[in-house]
Amino acid sequence: MSVTTLLLQLVVILTTARLCGWVLRHVGQPSVVGEMAAGLMLGPAVMGLLFPSLHAQLFAKESLQGLSSLATVGLVLFMFVVGLELRATRNMRAQLQAAGAVGVLSVLVPLVLGLAISPALHPTLAPAGVGFWPFALFMAAALSITAFPVMARILKDRGMTRTPFGQLSLSAAAVVDVFAWILLAFVVALVGTSDGYAGLIRITVGVVVMLTVLFLGLKPAFAWLLRVKAPDGEPSTTLMAALMIGLLVTALLTEWLHLHAVFGAFLFGACLPRDDRLLRSLSERIEPISIVVLMPLFFALAGLGTTANAFSGASLGAMLLIVGVATVGKIAGGAAGARIAGYSWRDSLATGSLMNARGLMELIVIKIGLDVGLIGPELFTMLLVMALATTAMTGPLMTLCVGRKPKPAETAVHAEP
Repeated sequence: MSVTTLLLQLVVILTTARLCGWVLRHVGQPSVVGEMAAGLMLGPAVMGLLFPSLHAQLFAKESLQGLSSLATVGLVLFMFVVGLELRATRNMRAQLQAAGAVGVLSVLVPLVLGLAISPALHPTLAPAGVGFWPFALFMAAALSITAFPVMARILKDRGMTRTPFGQLSLSAAAVVDVFAWILLAFVVALVGTSDGYAGLIRITVGVVVMLTVLFLGLKPAFAWLLRVKAPDGEPSTTLMAALMIGLLVTALLTEWLHLHAVFGAFLFGACLPRDDRLLRSLSERIEPISIVVLMPLFFALAGLGTTANAFSGASLGAMLLIVGVATVGKIAGGAAGARIAGYSWRDSLATGSLMNARGLMELIVIKIGLDVGLIGPELFTMLLVMALATTAMTGPLMTLCVGRKPKPAETAVHAEP
């Protein structure tokens, strides 16, 4: 792939993403929904249908590796900042219990519903040779996903990252994704690909070991390093390089564990000391390039895997069924978990609405399903539309539940010593 082609792809993708984001902001949607819609527009269902020759030339399959690598780097940087923003509460034990309740029910309810609709979808949408149970379990995993980055973007755009339900939702999303990725690894093992059951065991053991090393080893080490080398919260060039190396190594390890690099980036950010000055400094250096330039690339890549066949006939009915079941399962499960944990109905419904945002992580899961042959382009397109629809409805549902801005008391943050 030539540099000229890569630069032209970047210009087209970023321009389309900004235009879609500008249009959708005028109807109350966050910019991330515009970026997802831009990905769909740049795929074969829209651009490929209207300008087939241009589309085939601009986004030739052999030219996409550069875009894929840049997109992954952007996601890693963004999720690092999201992890850094997590704040310990005065009652951390209660928050973990609440996150567990929300996480478990946010997986269990859509999982059961995904299994329930699979008999109707398998005969026509499963690729030849794929058995019912691998297909059904993949559908269960796909409907159970919650998106870390998209949820964080929505909360950040509204200034609600540090509200009680915002913190609860981000913590619960970590629980959800661990369950969902382990289930996904099990499904991949069922179809005889990847590392089989050995990969499943590796994921489970690897997560435990990584959490132990991060929070018992790296956290105190970086706390000392930052206290000595950056007492004012402004990391030097050397310290910045150390942070980036630690971030990339952790992302590399989770990629090796088949948990995706973004999960390691989030955990590395979460293990660093809670300091608003450090957070502000790193955010100013990292977020502009990751949010404005790199994250839209992943949505564009997902859009390139879609097909126009999913928008007609019986396929349209199947798509509406998937969107409806996915929405009910996530909102009901998340709200029930928060309510059981003692949150108000307003915060519980806001939590359920946030858990319904699937965008980025959903795209990763369905891309894996497409790559290993569990689903075809038609079902891939339906699930992508489901991810877009559930994410688009998150903002309006949150406004209905808690309004557009948090109360001042809800955003108070105290740095740890």
